[in-house]
Amino acid sequence: MPPALPRVGRRTVEALLAANAEALRERTLVLVHGQYAPGAPLRFTVTLDGEARRVQVRDEASVLGVLTALHEHRSTASASASSADVLVVTTGVDDEQLGWDVRGRAVRRKTLTVENAEVVLQRFGATALDPRMYRERWLLDALVEAEPADSGWPRVGGVLTRDAALRALTVERLGLRTAGGSTGQDGQATLDADTLLAWSRTPAGPRRFAELGATERTELKKWLAEVAGPAVPVLLSLAETGLGHDALALGLLGAALRDPSVEPDTVLALGGLFGQVMPRRSELAAFTDAVEGTLTRWISDARISEDARRRVVAVLERADELADTAGLTPGLAASRFLPSSFTAQLRRTVADARVSPAAGEAALDDLLAHSLAALRPDHIQAAETAVRVARWLSGPEPTVPTVAAGVRAHVSDWGWADRALTVLWAGDPDGDLETGRDLNALYEQARERRQRLDEQFAARLAAWAVHATAEHPDGCLVIENVLDTVVRPLAGRTAPLLLVLDGMSSAVAAQLGEEAERDGWREIVPRPETGEAPARLAAVSMLPSITRVSRASLLAGEATEGGQSAETAGFNALWKRRRKAAVLFHKAAIGGEAGHALSHELLIALASDAVVGVVLNTIDDALDNGRQGRGTTWSLTDVTHLRELLAAARSYGRPVVIVSDHGHVLERGSRDDTPTVEADGAEAARWRTGGPAGEGEVAVHGRRVPQGSGAVMLPWREDIRYTGRRAGYHGGASLAEVTVPVLVLLPAGEEAPKEWVPLPRELSTPGWWRTPAAGAAAASAAVATGQAPPVVPERPVQPASDSQDAPATEARPSSTGREAGRRAAGSLGATVVTSEVYSAQKEYVRKAPEANVVSAVIDALVSAGGTMSPAALAAAISATGRVRRNIEGFVTTVQRLLNVEGYPVLGFIDGGHAVKLDVPLLREQFLPKQKDGENGAMAEGGKREETA
Repeated sequence: MPPALPRVGRRTVEALLAANAEALRERTLVLVHGQYAPGAPLRFTVTLDGEARRVQVRDEASVLGVLTALHEHRSTASASASSADVLVVTTGVDDEQLGWDVRGRAVRRKTLTVENAEVVLQRFGATALDPRMYRERWLLDALVEAEPADSGWPRVGGVLTRDAALRALTVERLGLRTAGGSTGQDGQATLDADTLLAWSRTPAGPRRFAELGATERTELKKWLAEVAGPAVPVLLSLAETGLGHDALALGLLGAALRDPSVEPDTVLALGGLFGQVMPRRSELAAFTDAVEGTLTRWISDARISEDARRRVVAVLERADELADTAGLTPGLAASRFLPSSFTAQLRRTVADARVSPAAGEAALDDLLAHSLAALRPDHIQAAETAVRVARWLSGPEPTVPTVAAGVRAHVSDWGWADRALTVLWAGDPDGDLETGRDLNALYEQARERRQRLDEQFAARLAAWAVHATAEHPDGCLVIENVLDTVVRPLAGRTAPLLLVLDGMSSAVAAQLGEEAERDGWREIVPRPETGEAPARLAAVSMLPSITRVSRASLLAGEATEGGQSAETAGFNALWKRRRKAAVLFHKAAIGGEAGHALSHELLIALASDAVVGVVLNTIDDALDNGRQGRGTTWSLTDVTHLRELLAAARSYGRPVVIVSDHGHVLERGSRDDTPTVEADGAEAARWRTGGPAGEGEVAVHGRRVPQGSGAVMLPWREDIRYTGRRAGYHGGASLAEVTVPVLVLLPAGEEAPKEWVPLPRELSTPGWWRTPAAGAAAASAAVATGQAPPVVPERPVQPASDSQDAPATEARPSSTGREAGRRAAGSLGATVVTSEVYSAQKEYVRKAPEANVVSAVIDALVSAGGTMSPAALAAAISATGRVRRNIEGFVTTVQRLLNVEGYPVLGFIDGGHAVKLDVPLLREQFLPKQKDGENGAMAEGGKREETA
């Protein structure tokens, strides 16, 4: 059998024509030894010596065919006067058979032999080829065949190296130019495992590779293994066998072999999925690592891109499907990627939380390490809430000694339990029955504890209401005193903006306060008594806790009732008596015209010196109309106009007071639209007149009860209602309804008014919500008894200048401070600031803070687990006798001291709302390991301090 003719394509023809352009001035026939590629264009135009020439290609296998093609070409040229047209004939007929009559008319008077090396050289515009390429015919043939039809090969202008040629060939053969792969700084496609794994998910990518010749596939795999890593040959082998589209999913399942004691059945099952491709264990491990690395990056992208999310979900669901088919799901329960393993770990977290908080925390750590944790915030919220509730339940049983202690505990602790109960009640977001059963069990336990607290509170409330007045509130902040007690002291410099969120409970306030901090607001509270910790403010509503009496009394500053006109008149009269201008806006006057979020009148008021009040009804309306339902969160955006009002207050330099008129309880469980309790004298969902008080109710009378002739029946159990079903209710005697949360906000970085102090996240959040179980009991007990750790200086200290470089003012140190100083003498912070590296760093920082202040910063962050809010860090610094108003600027200065050679030892995270200390990196930079174990005791002591 004669040898196969060389394959000739359009690019080869163009290269031959370009190489013989001078000869083509006189002749128009080109004979080429070879076979023209099927499907290649038979007519096209080329430019030779600046002239456009039309080209016709004929593939002829005989002398007669060649003669016929030549005759037809000459006839066409004579008829059309297009003598410049070029005829290219590809043939296997040798020169002797063709004869001089034909050869004499052809370029060079002979059949041209295709030299692919010369063609490649010409098509790349290279001056020379890498010598190795002459020994690799397959590469030269592939380069001639694969040249892009639209743009040709990239021009190199020098020596064409083997790597450059293989890179260009790979990009074209695999279709990476059209697959949207990443590119390097030189604009060329990046060839790495990430790119090729993404390519495997393209519709035609793996098929393109499978259709290549065996030699080319083998050589490309070998080269890509060198440049892109050992995972690529496994990927391309899967593509060869039609499994390329499942390569990522199969790579995830390869994790099953990481266990050295894996069962033989698992190995066989996995081998069945990989088929004839089944790689060696080391190769599969490399492939699995590459797949997991790629998916980790994809998952990060999926947090902000819906397309990336769909891409990730498709891979993970396919992996789960394959695992289920092969019976591998149980062996992959510890996988960090599979949806089935996420579900299993979520189940275990909730189940373990029922056993003990510590067990739940350990399981939660595993769940948070799962890659899907970032994409399933609702599931993570459910798991975290289960663990938090377990911590709360593990603490001592709280009690309600007084009404004042009850509302303070509710806004600072039990309201967070209400928030948690809402999440538990919503259940598993996917409706998983096993997880839902355990969430429900925790819900019932916590609900019973909350119900006992509501029962105690209702009894205290009934006794307190008999004699409590605005003038003699018995230790409480009553709602009619909020403007005088909270808002009026803030009006000295810049008039505040008062936002009344009708129906906001303590649970909702906790969520809004967190988000406001992330948005750049800082909560402040009046300076507490010596030895007490700052705490969020809370007032007691009027009774019953309904809008008509509580909101009117709040805005008028006295016990009263009425609608919007009474509220406006009372608000204006109150501030007129205080010699301040004031204006109050209700729903219809808040929104602006097209293109404006807020009304012109409201913006004018905010620009003035008047105290501005705005009533926002979103929460109360939503409860009445069914918005909340099974929802678990309220954000600043959910409350109509709230985010826009906060932005306007910031721009006008106004402090903001967010207050409610009453709270609410949610509808949980009832499906019947009829009242849950039939009772005479029902005036609304949660209060009635007449008597006597039934089960779950309390009789209340006194001057704080303007309804029902001063005597009403109020339910304290949340499942009692006297009217039809709604999403939520108010008016009763439960803590969630009677407690009125008060949030006072300043833009972060602004100075707090005199006698006001920051309330950092660490103090506004109960310990069981944010700390391990070890500290939960103490935190809960402190709330229940009204005690708190002393974190406020014993006497006010004079603030320093706004500049972080200004010297701080000394304060008289307390005995507690002196004792803390003695304890800190051997701390990690003290060790760092006495190190040689720190001394060297200090030389480069102008007016560096005192060593004891920097030491306090380090020790405070270490004690807090490495992360603190700026406000809490400022409080820690104040314990040294220094006050730093501009905490952000101060942290920047300390960064210059600690971030040696730019390494991020200290910095801001969470958009600037938290300060993070990398303790291991701090040790590495300032306390390098010494010979013979020196500093061993110090290092061990530091570790004990970190875990304290």
